[in-house]
Amino acid sequence: MVQVVQARLDAQFGLDVPTVHDAPALSPAALPADIRLSVHEDLAAVEQDWRTFEKHADCTVFQSFDYLSTWQRHIGARNGSKPAIVMGCDGAGQILFLLPLVIRAAGIARELTWLGAELCDYNAPLLATDFSEKIDRAQFMALWDNITQHLQFDFINLTKMPELVGGQQNPMRDLAVTVNPSGAYLTHLAGDWESFYAAKRSSSTRRRDRTKRKRLSEFGEIKLFNPANETETLSTLDILMRQKTRSFARMGVGNIFARPGYAEFYRALATDPATKPLVHVSRLDVGATPAAVNLGLTYRGCYYHLLASYDDGEVSRFGPGAAHLHDLLQQAIARGFRVFDFTIGDERYKRDWCDTEIKLYDYIEAATWRGALVAMPMIARQRLKRWIKQTPALWTAFSAGRAFVGSLTRLFRLG
Repeated sequence: MVQVVQARLDAQFGLDVPTVHDAPALSPAALPADIRLSVHEDLAAVEQDWRTFEKHADCTVFQSFDYLSTWQRHIGARNGSKPAIVMGCDGAGQILFLLPLVIRAAGIARELTWLGAELCDYNAPLLATDFSEKIDRAQFMALWDNITQHLQFDFINLTKMPELVGGQQNPMRDLAVTVNPSGAYLTHLAGDWESFYAAKRSSSTRRRDRTKRKRLSEFGEIKLFNPANETETLSTLDILMRQKTRSFARMGVGNIFARPGYAEFYRALATDPATKPLVHVSRLDVGATPAAVNLGLTYRGCYYHLLASYDDGEVSRFGPGAAHLHDLLQQAIARGFRVFDFTIGDERYKRDWCDTEIKLYDYIEAATWRGALVAMPMIARQRLKRWIKQTPALWTAFSAGRAFVGSLTRLFRLG
């Protein structure tokens, strides 16, 4: 029997969670025995269970309570996002899965999506380590149908879902998904830096790297700087945001740090006592120039290379970003990390280092006519974007055109 229990639901939230007797009839043969589903909009109410489950569940840093609650506090609450945290428990009360979902306004429609979706490079459920042994594909699809029938929304938009969660098949992969336009990349770390570096890069490439680093040193001493206090951390983040803002402008893409709450989110992530252990901020100084900056996440033996920037002045000709990446990889190996995750994005340097490519999947589906008006153009854009990105000539032309439009926009603003 599947039970849907009410868990502090707000009428304004747009949730209609009936009692057990009102739950839609589902075929008992298709369902695991005695699964209780609960939906929570109050993160504080579910915090203890989430944290306890997270300690041993299969998940990434982007499903951690600290990361997502920080997003909700600084971004979600501003835009009216209402969490819909779905927990599935067995008859003994043990959590089998947790879906960190959210319902929010998207134009004329209500969107069901992942909590913090835009700033999570991997969106997925948290799964008990024995989830796959207890719930098969048909059973989870029946549970998913039950969940969606008891939430009020106009369309579903679930993006950037990896095929695996830990070592288990991601159950969301069994929806009618499409491949995301972008992939993700990671490399496994082993041995010491010199042996790892020699295995990954040819002797000619390593020689070129040494030449560039030597040329960098002509501008001043090269030093990897790790902030030691909050003031240094915030000043380093401000440099990263300024450098990224100029980079976004050159590329002709929107500045994420101008969006409400985004800059505050990253500042809080790096300085709040609860999230600070997850974050690594570093800077490569060349003389007096902050030549490159990085914000990474650390979680369960994995280093996530999340945000990186570099100075666009004279030093940029000699690869400060690449030099900084080498130092970060070396530091990650020295600190005992097993995996270096370059996260989402198809930049060439990621392919140069990775030994694993991760396909990501999207699921977009309309539930009402309002949802169709928003979802259909969204699906078309995703398909067009993937086609362009998978066609090198088109992607090169598109990127050049976007950068040209960006340069014109900057000229008009200056004028």
